[in-house]
Formats: sequence, C-alpha cells, structure tokens
Amino acid sequence: MTKRIDQPTGTETVGHEWDGIEELNTPLPRWWLWTFYASIAFSAVYVVLYPAWPLVDRATAGTLGWSSRGDLAKEMSAAEAARQGVFAQIAATNIEALPANPELMQAAVSGGAAAFKVNCVQCHGAGAAGYQEFGYPNLNDDDWIWGGTLADIEFTLNHGIRWEGADATRASYMPAFEGVLDTGQIGAVTGHVLSLSGKAKGNAAGATIFAENCAACHGPAGAGMPEVGAPALNDAIWLYGGSQAAVTKQIRAPRHGVMPAWQGRLDPVTIKMLAAYVHSRGGGQKAAPARPATEPTGDVAQTKKAENDG
Repeated sequence: MTKRIDQPTGTETVGHEWDGIEELNTPLPRWWLWTFYASIAFSAVYVVLYPAWPLVDRATAGTLGWSSRGDLAKEMSAAEAARQGVFAQIAATNIEALPANPELMQAAVSGGAAAFKVNCVQCHGAGAAGYQEFGYPNLNDDDWIWGGTLADIEFTLNHGIRWEGADATRASYMPAFEGVLDTGQIGAVTGHVLSLSGKAKGNAAGATIFAENCAACHGPAGAGMPEVGAPALNDAIWLYGGSQAAVTKQIRAPRHGVMPAWQGRLDPVTIKMLAAYVHSRGGGQKAAPARPATEPTGDVAQTKKAENDG
C-alpha cells in the first residue's frame, strides 16, 4: 500500500487504488472534531449526574437523584390530590343537586364513564346498549323499569336487582301463566300486549284477560309502574324482545334478570359517578315518578305481578 501526495490538492492519499481511482486522506473539519469531543465530555458528565448504567434490577442513580419514574410519581401524586378534591365535592353534594353544578356534574360523568368500563360493560356493552338476548337492558333510551332519575339509578346501583344478601334490593316477580291460562288465552293476551304498541290488532278476549291479570301492575293502558318495577308495554322498547314468540315466552315462563348490589363493592362516590354517567347516556329522567311513601322491599314486591320483559 503506497501513499503519496495528491498534487492538485496537496493531500496525502490513503494508499488504496481501484481502477485508477485513489482515496484522499482528508482531515475531518475542526468544527466537527470539537463537536465530537464536546459530546464525549457531555456524556461523561451525564453518566455521573443522571441514571445511566443499567444494573440487574435498577440503574445507577446519578448524583442529582433524578429519575423519570420519580418524576412520574410526583405528577401522579399531584393529579391524585386534585382528583381527591373533586371526589370530596361530589361526596358532599346530594346526587339530585349535581346538575345544578355543570362543572361538577361533568367531572362525575367522566369518572362514571371510567368506572362503567371496568364494572358494567360486561353486561351492558361498551356503548351501554345492552344485550336483548340475555335481558341486559339498554341504558341509552328513556325507558326505565325502576325509574330513571339520578336518585333512582343510584338506589338501583347500591342495592342491585334481585340480589341475594341485599335487603333493599329491587325485587319484582311476574308469575308464570303457563298452566294458569290455556294456549288460546295466552295467544289472546299476547296479541293484546302487542297491540298496546301498535304491533298487532287488539282483541276483546285479550283485553279482558289483561285487565284481570296484568293491569294491576302494568296499568290499564300498559304504561307500567316504576314504583313496583313493572315495565311499560305500550312503547317500542323491549327487554327480552318484542316479537310474538318472545312475548308469548315471557308470559308462559317469565325470565327475571339479576344485577349485583354495588354497595360495599364500590365506594359511594364511584357509585354516585356511575349513576351520573348512566343518567347522562340520554334517557335519564328529570323528575321522579309518583312513588309510595316507602320503597317496596323484596317480600312486598314479590306479591305484585311486576315484570314482563316489556
């Protein structure tokens, strides 16, 4: 490998030659060299001041004691402190008074949305549309078996529906009419129920059977009675389906859904925020329907023929 001085540039070659082409040994620019040296000096200082060298279960701490995890912990602590302030305001506010404070109501709705994704989507779905095939109600409409005010929803969340072990649980039971009514009578009352929402023509026999067996809970016009958990039958909203077959099946052998009582499982503020979120989905009621002086308990409600799948 023969080095020589390139005459036009005065620069030494590296000694390589290929097909008559030689490479010049041109020195790097001084500015580049000084930048390189400064980078080396900076890195030497950095590894002393900040975490740098990975060890088995941690990294070298650095003399400043800073770490990204420590920074994150401080930010999370600050966020938690701010959140606790909002939680305290929500806890101190009666749920029916939340709408009067739009900012606090929005905070409650946001917190409830997060809690809903963890605890409720398994049955009601991510969009709260429910699953009719399993009798999980749609929370986006304005049809409520037990009432849709903020207080009603909070009560239902606290005590559940037909939940064993919860003394104040919502409890209504519709009797099975198979064996009580014959096939013709069940067909007639099915037709009458469907006629209440315009899905079939009415019939006198069905209207009579309905008046004698169903109107006490569902009302003469099928408008329902939230105070005893009897769903409305005169709209287009159905819990288990509104086809003739589905309504007939519910009359013959009613299905009764169950929802857990969240009191004791979730803290009161989370339950209040969940109620605010469910209420905000679009179907929440502003005013409570007429109620008896006392909330019907399981034993009382069971004596009322309450829940058709509506």
